[in-house]
Amino acid sequence: MSSSVVENTSSGNNGTKVIVATGKRKTAIARAYIRPGIGRVWINRKPLPLVEPEIARLTIMEPLVLAGEKALKVDIEVRVRGGGFMGQAEAARTAIAKGLVEFFKDEDLKRKFLEYDRSLLIPDVRRKEPKKPLGRGARKKRQTSYR
Repeated sequence: MSSSVVENTSSGNNGTKVIVATGKRKTAIARAYIRPGIGRVWINRKPLPLVEPEIARLTIMEPLVLAGEKALKVDIEVRVRGGGFMGQAEAARTAIAKGLVEFFKDEDLKRKFLEYDRSLLIPDVRRKEPKKPLGRGARKKRQTSYR
């Protein structure tokens, strides 16, 4: 399985519950740390409203909007590495959604995420197909003439 959720009750200054969830998309890997709080969200140590481009920010916000009031009860810190900006955004949104479901242990929230978009909780396993000989890519081949 490409994602994990770990409950670490001893990290944090006062022993608060911290959920660590991971998400992957293409070559991007995101790790989300979810702890009780007031609704703050950081992506790579940058507040969510400052994340650019806007389409990536809106993608990351999808699980937070679907969670509604519950998202205001936790602080989320996401660290993302690898891939491009959209791969990172989709990996971050998967990690956030998995972490919220695990933190609240709410089946209604899980069902809401799955109805909205299955890839919020289930990773997209498609990968780049390797290049083959006699061609410039996985499928494209040099043209041959038979006459």
